[in-house]
Amino acid sequence: MAGISDGNFLLKLIPYGFNVATLGGFNIDESSIDAGKKIISRGRKEFDLEMSNVFSFIKDESELIRENSDVLISCNVRSVNPENVIKVSELDSVDIVEINCHCRQKELTSIGCGQSMLKRSDLSDYIVSVVDNASSKVSVKIRANVNGVDTLSIAKLVDESGADFLHVDAMNPGVANADLDLIRRISGETDICLIGNNSINSLERAEDMVSAGADGVSLARACMNGKLDFDLSSL
Repeated sequence: MAGISDGNFLLKLIPYGFNVATLGGFNIDESSIDAGKKIISRGRKEFDLEMSNVFSFIKDESELIRENSDVLISCNVRSVNPENVIKVSELDSVDIVEINCHCRQKELTSIGCGQSMLKRSDLSDYIVSVVDNASSKVSVKIRANVNGVDTLSIAKLVDESGADFLHVDAMNPGVANADLDLIRRISGETDICLIGNNSINSLERAEDMVSAGADGVSLARACMNGKLDFDLSSL
């Protein structure tokens, strides 16, 4: 979450009913790291890590969580090519590596990262390469309703590519709630484990996401202050 989801931050949140803690998103190749520096230069928070220490940082933060909790540890990463995604999956303390097809900062989309990956002709090959070579489970996070992208087709592509999880930011442009109809369609037409995200700021909204067909939910903005006003354990 924009430069603050380090191990200690996530350890504050795990007791609110989370069974997966996600670090990142991290830029893990030279192109995405350079893009991250440009994002920082215009005042947005971002992980500022050099290529020489990004993997050791991920290792240290994931091991911190492992030592203090029994949740699964996921790492959301941005990379133009799949090789470094696979490298992250090889860390012993990473249970799930998550391919970021979600971020919309122009610095990242201009190099083929983030949500622009949804339009890449090699997206299936990219995911398959990670799935076939990863030492961990594989998740793909996508942004819904991106202009020029058929979200349902992308969801099917992720499923057919062999990923273990599909993490959907069910963004519904112009609406202050998630696109639950889209979650229903994805759930009905894929077999992948579906994680729903967007506008979940109460237990009721989390329950709505699960009722729409999501197998789980993820939260970000609702816990930016390091706590929640509700507990997810009852889901």
